[in-house]
Amino acid sequence: MTLQARIQVQRGTLAVSAAFDVGGGEVLALLGPNGAGKSTLVRVLAGLLRPDEGRVAVDGAVWDAPGWHVPAHERSLGMVFQDALLFPHLSIADNVSFGLRTRGVGRQARHATAAEWLARVGLEGLGHARPAELSGGQAQRAALARALAVEPAVLLLDEPLSALDARTRLTVRAELRRHLGDFPGSTVLVTHDPVDAMALADRVVVVEDGRIVQAGTPDEVNRRPRTDYVARLVGLSLLAGTGEGRAVRLDGGGVVAVAEETSGPVFAAVRPESVALYLARPEGSPRNVWPARLTGATPHGATVRCELAGEVPLVADVTATAFAELGLVPGAEVWATVKAAEVAVYAR
Repeated sequence: MTLQARIQVQRGTLAVSAAFDVGGGEVLALLGPNGAGKSTLVRVLAGLLRPDEGRVAVDGAVWDAPGWHVPAHERSLGMVFQDALLFPHLSIADNVSFGLRTRGVGRQARHATAAEWLARVGLEGLGHARPAELSGGQAQRAALARALAVEPAVLLLDEPLSALDARTRLTVRAELRRHLGDFPGSTVLVTHDPVDAMALADRVVVVEDGRIVQAGTPDEVNRRPRTDYVARLVGLSLLAGTGEGRAVRLDGGGVVAVAEETSGPVFAAVRPESVALYLARPEGSPRNVWPARLTGATPHGATVRCELAGEVPLVADVTATAFAELGLVPGAEVWATVKAAEVAVYAR
């Protein structure tokens, strides 16, 4: 099965336009900030919103086209939302078998399928429970079982982990990865969390302001972000400029020394751990030394992430001990250094 989507739709002041394909057994993540248009795209795929223009087809069967629209209940799809949205008046087993019931599957067969899926998602023995008796993680497992029990051609996951606490999220993410690996259809995952996208997806499509701004494998997006939004997600300082030999002259002013010859419009990307901070200009001859002002500091795991303004805007990670020893506070004047070999350069 292959999902092919060419979608154009106007939602208020936001024009959403996107084109992508998702192969059988593939997981595509739609990654982007709130309000970017991700959920609008999923609503079109689900048949809940008709596109203004475009085409949606699955393995040659057309779901949307000019003058043609297949309603949601006639589409071969399963969907898991941010909140499990289980029917509160039904047992968990009846929730899981609900789609089979609407398709006319007999009672015995659908109960057997529900029991099988409950066992597969770790809810064996809970078929008689009601949704209110489950934890958040258990409810999402039940919702996933309900979506997969009908053997859909397309699985849509709209922020499926965002309502879970951090510990439960780790467990459910790992389980979801396993189930997606066994799913033969096309999966579209909507998320604003880069960890979910990188952990679960085979490909990532980044959506900003209703359009696709970057697409690639998780590794490609992580290593070579093409917008400030993506760079912030993966923790990079993204600097646009023009390559001039072993230097990049930044569009906003300033020059960054690099290790290899470069030319033309490029991005220079610097990881936070590559930036060293000093209270006085360091001695020696590092090729990249800039004065900077600390504008913000946020605990980030075992380090403190420092936002720096100046000729070359950067993000730096320093240990909590170093942060305290340097006496850093917002507004502090510092010197930032980066080795030329630590600057990644690639074409814009």
